[in-house]
Amino acid sequence: MVAAFCRENEMEMALELFWKDPELNDAVSWNTLISGYQQHGYLEESLKLFVMMRENGFRWNEHTFTTVLSACATLKNLKAGKEVHGWVLKNGLISNLFVSSGIVDLYCKCGKMKYAELMHLCSGRNNSFSVTSMIVGYSSHGNMVEARRLFDSLAEKNSVVWTALFSGHLKSRNCDAVFQLLSEYWDKEATVPDGLILMSVLGACAIQAALDPGKQTHGFMLRVGIEMDEKLFSVMIDMYSKCGNIAYAEKMFRMVKVKDSVIYNVMMTGYAHHGHESKVFQLFEEMLHQGIKPDVVTFVALLSACRHCGLVELGEQYFNSMKEVYKILPENDHNACMIDLFGRANRLDKAVAFMKAIPIEHDAAIMGAFLNACRVSKNVELAREAEEILLRIEGDNGARYVQLANIYAAEGNWAEMRRIRKEMRGKVKKFAGCSWVFVENGVNTFISSDRSHSKAETIYATLDCLSKELREPVEAFL
Repeated sequence: MVAAFCRENEMEMALELFWKDPELNDAVSWNTLISGYQQHGYLEESLKLFVMMRENGFRWNEHTFTTVLSACATLKNLKAGKEVHGWVLKNGLISNLFVSSGIVDLYCKCGKMKYAELMHLCSGRNNSFSVTSMIVGYSSHGNMVEARRLFDSLAEKNSVVWTALFSGHLKSRNCDAVFQLLSEYWDKEATVPDGLILMSVLGACAIQAALDPGKQTHGFMLRVGIEMDEKLFSVMIDMYSKCGNIAYAEKMFRMVKVKDSVIYNVMMTGYAHHGHESKVFQLFEEMLHQGIKPDVVTFVALLSACRHCGLVELGEQYFNSMKEVYKILPENDHNACMIDLFGRANRLDKAVAFMKAIPIEHDAAIMGAFLNACRVSKNVELAREAEEILLRIEGDNGARYVQLANIYAAEGNWAEMRRIRKEMRGKVKKFAGCSWVFVENGVNTFISSDRSHSKAETIYATLDCLSKELREPVEAFL
């Protein structure tokens, strides 16, 4: 009966029945209850029951440790996890494949990859559960070389390891690798990719603004009947928005029956980036009317909309309500938005006062926004003060030197401009301009003055023809 209540997530009834006749409880019923709490997300409670089990005279076994290690890993509670690891050693269960892989998973999720590697070696290289945990761990920490090496060592790949590789490449912003991995998946697997894999593919499309593969992925999902949940909807909205098709993004947004704050935030951010500021404000009111509480991301979208259209007073109202009404502490993104808002409105006095009131350390985004405010107001003296702080924070960023040089150039202060450019030499490497376009089922990347493209001769010949046609009307007019 305890197991039945646990399966139905009736944990209070399960606990009541468990303690009704405590003399009938054995190790199996204890493990069932602990597992029930862990599986339904009551992780702290499962750890408390783990301690109580021993206090009531029952011995822990491999089932107990597997469940509790999973709880510690999900909580990222390294201290408790190490204690459980110690009890595993004392109870002589370290050789159990499920327990040892649970320890590997714990250290991976807590970011202790060296510990995880040692445990993986101790548990045996042929432990597929441990290998899976290591692939997930390496992928989540961006070590795709090791993740791929272990992935290739598996005779059979499950959805967990495929998903880990996809998400790892996406997190590293290696979008080409995501698309290549998708082709490999189609070649090797007979099953339809699940929603998590498709989310990574759509995320890569969003980063590269590759609308065609994004629409193809959407069409595939419709054909095979993949059920759309809130996460898939939010990724789809984000993809269409970042690919420049805000109308499709809006259409997807209206299809969501039960919207949460994530869905609203994605759509509001899309509207802000596309210059539809009034729709951002309308959506915020709709969000409040639905009883959905705004969060930090919501206010970043609102403040971004305000700065794009120079609404200083409204921006200040939103910023103050965030602190006073919704009790949200402003983060650096909010502060940078406010400074940029004041700067664009040529209110350097407000930007300076706001800077002094910020209780947290100024980061590069805040100082960069303030520097831009100095540029708009043509205040070289304050720009020089901001320069020292900004280059101390982010002295290896070539874009910051260019920003400073442009400020001095706009003032005609060529000596200061030359000084900045001189400082830049030898300290930073300015990356060449890069652009890309999705053509013929592939992303074509172009770098300034680069002729490495396979069709470079044809491309430059076409460019010369276009340039000639553009010059002819001008020459005829002259």
